[in-house]
Parts: sequence; structure tokens; C-alpha cells
Amino acid sequence: MNEYLPLLIAGAVIGVFTTLFLVAYALEKNKKESMGFDRNMNDGQIVRRLLAYAKPHWKSFALAGLAMLFSVVYDVASPLLVGDITGLIQKEFTLSQLFARVAVYASILAVSLICNYLQAMILQKTGQRILSQIREDVFGHIEKLSHEQLNNIPVGTLVTRVSNDPNAISYMFTNILVTLVKNMMVVLGVLGAMLVLNYALALIALCFVPFVVLFTVLFRKFSRKAHRQVSDATTGVNTFLSENLSGMKIIQIFNREDRKQDDFLRYSGALSRAKKNRMFVFGIFRPMVYMIYITSVMFLFYFAGKGYIQNVKILGTVMTAPVIVSFYMYLNKFFNPIQALAEQFDMLQRSFASAEKIFTVLDKVPELTDAPDAMELEHIEGKIEFQDVWFAYKPGQWVLKGVSFTVEPRQTVAFVGSTGSGKTTILSLICRNYDIQKGCILIDGIDIRKIKTASLRRHFGQMLQDVFLFAGTIRSNILLGLEAVSEDEVWQACRYVNADKFIEKLEKGLDEPVRERGNNFSAGQRQLLSFARTIIHKPAVMILDEATANIDTETEVLIQDSLEKMRNIGTMLVVAHRLSTIQHADHIIVLSKGRILEQGSHRQLLQQKGRYYQLYTLQYNKEQLQ
Repeated sequence: MNEYLPLLIAGAVIGVFTTLFLVAYALEKNKKESMGFDRNMNDGQIVRRLLAYAKPHWKSFALAGLAMLFSVVYDVASPLLVGDITGLIQKEFTLSQLFARVAVYASILAVSLICNYLQAMILQKTGQRILSQIREDVFGHIEKLSHEQLNNIPVGTLVTRVSNDPNAISYMFTNILVTLVKNMMVVLGVLGAMLVLNYALALIALCFVPFVVLFTVLFRKFSRKAHRQVSDATTGVNTFLSENLSGMKIIQIFNREDRKQDDFLRYSGALSRAKKNRMFVFGIFRPMVYMIYITSVMFLFYFAGKGYIQNVKILGTVMTAPVIVSFYMYLNKFFNPIQALAEQFDMLQRSFASAEKIFTVLDKVPELTDAPDAMELEHIEGKIEFQDVWFAYKPGQWVLKGVSFTVEPRQTVAFVGSTGSGKTTILSLICRNYDIQKGCILIDGIDIRKIKTASLRRHFGQMLQDVFLFAGTIRSNILLGLEAVSEDEVWQACRYVNADKFIEKLEKGLDEPVRERGNNFSAGQRQLLSFARTIIHKPAVMILDEATANIDTETEVLIQDSLEKMRNIGTMLVVAHRLSTIQHADHIIVLSKGRILEQGSHRQLLQQKGRYYQLYTLQYNKEQLQ
């Protein structure tokens, strides 16, 4: 048997150095490729930021680590115990001796199972707390972003950052890191136990390690590509469904169901093929690793069995039945963690990629921030002043050019002009949804940049053309979380804006369910609900941006009556294409290409026979023809 000694030593040495080289190469390539994602942060930066979330829970991780140690001890000790029982069976033994050894084995197994359960429960609870904290931080930060920043980020991307990406990070804390550390400890522990138990057989095992590592590196390369294909195909299906389900009515109106069905089958087919490719990669890898494991077992049985039968020492070590049985178990515990380590490194990098995407959102500095000395505004009279205001969404493309006007408290002012003249922009600037580049906007003589944004917006009520209703009930949409409001106050607000007339006809009244975006109510009903929502929050300044557009004549009469009542509440700013709805305004400002052309009352502007006169005459003649 000793004639194989040089080959065993050479194979073991080559195996160790080849393994180290392949692992180093895989890690370096993994760092460069970064799992196919564009990486702006290195792993060290990501780890430090993730540890900030884990730090408050260090006691839980320490407890989980302690439980993990018991599991590692079982993995290392169990083959020795089984080997000891095997050796006992070969000799003359009493039942008490056998029972004692089996009891020890069973006790260690029970402790290991309990520790595994405790470890899993501790990590799952801790991971969910970290997951919840990350989601709260991301959502809270998104709320602070300006309208311009939100316009530049697709909604689907933000949803993914809040919902999907934190799951990958949570999985890292609950599974990957602990399993990664455990597998490394098991490999080292098992290797040490094998060397101590019988270093000759350990050298045989080391000869097969490079093959496992090599197949693992190849697997990672193909599995990475397969995962990307599945991810891209899944994104394609989700994007297609998101767009086409939202536009299903248009598809049906234009009779394009068959065409869209073919498109969906194409996307679905791509996803199916991608998943089959991934299954094929995994289907090849697992049997290959198992084949190497079985080959190592055959070599073990051949050399060890031959040494045992012929009673020949290998490198000075004696082959016994307990040693052979223990090594048989050690081989399985040795090879499985090695190939699992690569998969866990792969998943760890995916978690890092998700973490970087989250941190990219968190690193976005809100464009609109409160000044250090910003003040709270407890009460406002409603006087608004624009002093030579210039504003552009994009540098150099001015939307407002030197706009100046004054709105007195409790005055109703209307803005008129063609599309793109700057009407809606003015209303957005008053609420400080954007910051101006030049000039000054004052509320009661105070620059709005010196007022805390939340405090400023608290005094405004906005009613837009496209009313957004949340899924819930009519009551929840009117209150929007406002507390300490009685039933009578809610009904009083509804009656004030004439919304009570249709709410009372509903089966559940204020508790009538509201479907997504309020699509179970008409445009006019949604508008009346938005009026009630505004009234109950008691704003000092009300903003109506095309609030009467696309509404039937009967509902418009109700809305006009509501508007007349609302004029008594505070300052009102109105944008409307229907000039008939603003002719009773105290002041009308006519805009064109970001500048004020003329301003005055309805009668004054008609007498001037300028742009307003042209618009009014054109609209009046059109209505007469209809």
C-alpha cells in the first residue's frame, strides 16, 4: 500500500493549492463582474452600512451564533460517535454500553436540533425587524423627495426598492451569513477531525477537492447567466402585465385581444425557456458533485478496505472499521459545504446588489429641504405675492419669466391661458413642490423658503382634475388619517360640498368600499369627495386645478354651488379652461408663454378686448354652436 504514498501526497498538495487558486480566482472574478449589476459601492462600504442595521440586534446574532456552534459540534462529532458505536459492535459488549453510546449520540442530536430551531427562530425574527426598519427608512425617505425627483424615478422601481430588495437583505441576515460561516467552520472542523483521525485517508479526500471547486466555479458562471435570464424575463412579463392590465379597456375597445394574447405568449414563453435553462444548469451541477462524492467514497473503500483486509498500514496509520465508517460520514459532510459555499457567495453578492440599490435611493439628497432656521406657521391670512419669479424645470427652459402678482386674503383669483403657459406651475410653486430659480414667493409677507414645508402645505387644500382616491372606504378617503373628527363633522363637510346627495344613496354610506383609484365612482362623484376631503382639513388657501373639467352638466351645477360656498372659507386660486366657471372670480390673470399678458376682473378684461376677450368669444361661440 505504501507504493501509493508519493501519489497521495502529490495529489493532496496539488489539490490544496489548486483549490486555493480556484477560490481566489472565483472571488476576484466575482468582485469584477459584480453579478452583472452596475456597482458604485464596494463590498466593504455595503457591509458597513448593513452592519449599522444589524448593530442594535447584536445580542440576537450572538445568541444565534452560540446555537450555531452546537450544530457545528454535532456535525464534527457525530461521525466519531457512530464510528465508536461501530467499534463497540465488533467487540464483546453489554447492552448498557451500547445504550450509553446511543444515548450520548441521541442527546447530541437532540441538542443540535433544538439549537437549529432556536437559531432559525432568532434569525427569522431579527431579520424581519431589520427588514421592517429598512422598508420604513426607504419609504420615509421617498416621502421627502421632491416632485421633480419622483418624476425621474419610475414608480415600479420605487416599489421594487421598498418591497423586493429588502427581502434579499433579510435573507442575507437570516440565512446566508450564518450558513456561510457555519459551512466554513464545518469544513475546517471536519478537515481537522479527518487529519487527526487518519491523515492518510484525509490526503485521499483532498485529492478530490479541486474537482468540486472547479465544477462549482463553472456552475456559478452558468447559474449567474441563467438567473439573469430568468430575472429579465420575469421583468418583461411584469412590465407587460402592468401596462396592459391597466389599459385592458382600450384593448377591448379597439379589439386587440388576439394581438395582445400573442404578445403575452411571447413574453411568457421567454420566461418558460429561461426557467428551463436554469433547471438544466442545476440538473447538471448536482449530479456532477454527487459523482465526485461517490468516486471519493469508492477510493476510500478501496484503499481503506484493502488496508483493513490485508492488515496493512498506510503512512503508518491502521485501517479499522470505526475509522472507515467515520470517514464515510465525514466525506459527505466535507464535500456538501464546499459546493454550498460558492452558491452562498453567489447569493451574498445578489444581496449586496439589492442593498446597493436601496442605498442608492437613500443617498438621494432631497432637493427641497427646510432651512435650519425655518419657522412653523400656525396661522395664515392667505395673502400671496409673486415678486419677479423665474422658474424652469430644466436649466435654460424657462416656464415662468418674471411673473409678479398679488392675491389678497379671501380673494378668488383665476389663472387663464393656453396649455403650457405656466398656470399649473404657479400653483405648484405656491405649495413649494419645486423651488424657484429667481425672485421671491411670499405668504403673508414671509418667504416660503423660510417656512417649514410641512407647516406650509398644512394650510393648503388642493383639488385637481385627476382625483386620486385610495382603496378603502369613502370615510377613509375623506379623512386621510385625520383623527378626532366626529361623524357629524364628516357629514357636515359632505353636505357643504353637495357630496351627501350621492353618498346617502349608497348602501353603506360613508363606509362604502372604494376600489383602486376610485373606479367605482364617476368623475363628478370623485371630485365632490375631493372637495369634502379638502373642506374637512380646513385649509386657509384652496387650489383648484381644472377641478371642473370632464364633468357632466348636472354635477357641474353641484360643483359650482360648492365653489360658491368654498369662496367664503379663505383664499381661492383657480385654473379652468371653462371661462364660464371663473367669470365671478375677483381677479383673473391671463398668462402666455410664462408671462402675464393682462389681468383684471371678468368685465374689465372683456372691455380690453385682448387675449381674454378672444378666448371667451371663441369658447362662447363654440358653446352656442353646440
